[in-house]
Amino acid sequence: MAGMGGGGVESGRVALAIAANATAEGTVDAMLAQVPPWIVDTVQAIIVLGLGYLVSRVIVGIAGRRIARRLRRPSLTRTALRGIRVGVFIVVGLTVMRIYGLQLSDISLSVAVFSAVVGVVLAPIVGSVISGLFLLADQPYEIGDMIELADTNQRGFVEDITLRYTKVFTLDNTFVVIPNGTMRERDVVNYSAEDTRTRQSLQLLVTYEGDLDEAREIMQGSAKTVDEVIEGGPDIRIGSARYPAGPTCYIENYADHGVLLNLRFWVKEPYKLLRVRSKVQERIWERLADADVEIAYPHSHLVFDETSGELPVAMNGRGRQPGVDKTIDEFE
Repeated sequence: MAGMGGGGVESGRVALAIAANATAEGTVDAMLAQVPPWIVDTVQAIIVLGLGYLVSRVIVGIAGRRIARRLRRPSLTRTALRGIRVGVFIVVGLTVMRIYGLQLSDISLSVAVFSAVVGVVLAPIVGSVISGLFLLADQPYEIGDMIELADTNQRGFVEDITLRYTKVFTLDNTFVVIPNGTMRERDVVNYSAEDTRTRQSLQLLVTYEGDLDEAREIMQGSAKTVDEVIEGGPDIRIGSARYPAGPTCYIENYADHGVLLNLRFWVKEPYKLLRVRSKVQERIWERLADADVEIAYPHSHLVFDETSGELPVAMNGRGRQPGVDKTIDEFE
């Protein structure tokens, strides 16, 4: 009897617990029934968006290094990671649509509206994306390269390459964002694509009366004293051609007012070309002070001989009538 009584008590407790749970669930259902449906959908959508953001960060954090090691190009790595984020948020967007009761079949556009959207909005974007794919495949420049836009003479470093645009951080501390559609049509000079060494030229016009060999030695020696300039070493290969690594000075031509010399030298890095060029010119100027070399400037010699003809001279002095003309021969 005692055992049966204990079992009855336990059964009663279970029954009471079940009844309490049922009452609580009924209370929660009643409270939820009073909440507007749009609030519930909004809360669910926010939760899905938050989870999607966290999932995208986790996936990028886990796969980022592996993708970078496999692709070995910053631009392709960033594009792949952006693709992962876009894929995650597409799934999130479809989930949010289902929360609000929307299906892909419910979103329909007429042919006219779709054509207008594609022609006005999507066509430039699609064109830029296609150009971005070509840029990533052709590899004319990479993130971190120093480039120059030939039409505007703007130099800067490639900050980012996306499927739609290229961002360049200029040397003037400004950003230039260029759509890839127009970027492929422009002439771009890449100073650091495969080899950071850049050749520079400096011309100097010296007089015919000076020591030409000394002038050439001064120009070559002055360039070698600048730290950023390559002093010498193995020839530098460009394609099938080879060029001396050290500074060389050639006679460009015999000009009207002097001999034009052309100094060619290689700079180790292309990031401060104007500064290096200025240093070379300063060293040349210092060495020319004590040398038998003079910088030429435009000048002319006037020569008169028997073939020059006569020069009329009008004089108005004492004892002479105004307007009387005499020639040079009459004064001799």
